[in-house]
Amino acid sequence: MIVFKLTFFPKNLQGTGLQRSFPVLNEAINKIANDLNGFPRSFKIADLGCSSGPNTLFLVANIIDMVHDICSENNSQVPQFQVFLNDLFENDFNTVFRSLPAFYTKMREKKGDDCGSCFVYAVPGSFYGRLFPNESIHLFHSSYAVHWLSRVPQGLENNKLNIYMAKTSPTNVFKTYRKQFEKDFTKLLLLRSQEMISGGRMILTIPSRSVADPTSEDCCIIWELLAKSLVDMVKEGLVQESKINSFNIPYYTPYEDEVRDVIQQEGSFSLHSLNGFPLHWEPYNTDTNVSDLPVRGINTAKLIRAVIEPMMANHFGKSIMDLLFKKYQEHVVDHLATKKGVNYSLVISLVKH
Repeated sequence: MIVFKLTFFPKNLQGTGLQRSFPVLNEAINKIANDLNGFPRSFKIADLGCSSGPNTLFLVANIIDMVHDICSENNSQVPQFQVFLNDLFENDFNTVFRSLPAFYTKMREKKGDDCGSCFVYAVPGSFYGRLFPNESIHLFHSSYAVHWLSRVPQGLENNKLNIYMAKTSPTNVFKTYRKQFEKDFTKLLLLRSQEMISGGRMILTIPSRSVADPTSEDCCIIWELLAKSLVDMVKEGLVQESKINSFNIPYYTPYEDEVRDVIQQEGSFSLHSLNGFPLHWEPYNTDTNVSDLPVRGINTAKLIRAVIEPMMANHFGKSIMDLLFKKYQEHVVDHLATKKGVNYSLVISLVKH
């Protein structure tokens, strides 16, 4: 198998997790080339939940690098690339498109005349619906997107003063969240299997948890601290308690056995590999004894704010966001004073039957 080197390097938590998945992605691309006796004339790649930040083209650049390395090793022609970027309709695809000229220039400078043509398209829509024609895609990829559910699970009215699964959540909350994940993940597998060629591959990187217990700290503590910040604001008369009780995040961090069960029961894919790894809330922090806790709190609060603020501002109002995440930062600092602050991720490699 070809060992590749990264073209660009990630600058945030998602990018760091994406980088950790690249050996699995590289293996999948090698397998596609082997199974098809070389790459097809047009290699079709779809990125589900692509967003519009730097990681979008970071992924594309490194996939192109992997393919080039394989073709060089086999003395074969580099295919044309058709890259389909999928996200919801409100995603800022224009930001990605405006960065394409610089991206193409950089790739040509690096690869020269052998760069190969790369055609990039936007495919707006939910990945819980059909996106592509039957048997048209060779490689599906998704990084930190599939954990977002299609909707907030129904039946969470008794999840008082929580915004996600928490240690104080009633038992039905855990069952309801898991049921919604199983329903959504089953649908995603079914739809992608219809759109993928036989023998095609799908690589998914998702936040998860390292143990079966849904109240484990690597699953829900980061959201419990945010709920705690909201409760502080209730006590100060800045947020209504009913507002918290009517807000739950459409998000699920599965245990690996839950992922295996859905894949097996749905039946369209073989599970080639499933690998888990921990990630610090701050991706470049490898020292759990870092003394500068205020900076760590700021960095973690910025990360979570970037993820969840649009959803929370829509429900609670924009006016409280600055104060909310300032309080959140303080709770994060208190937590990190005694705990490591680690999340867990899974890299899932699937093969269509």
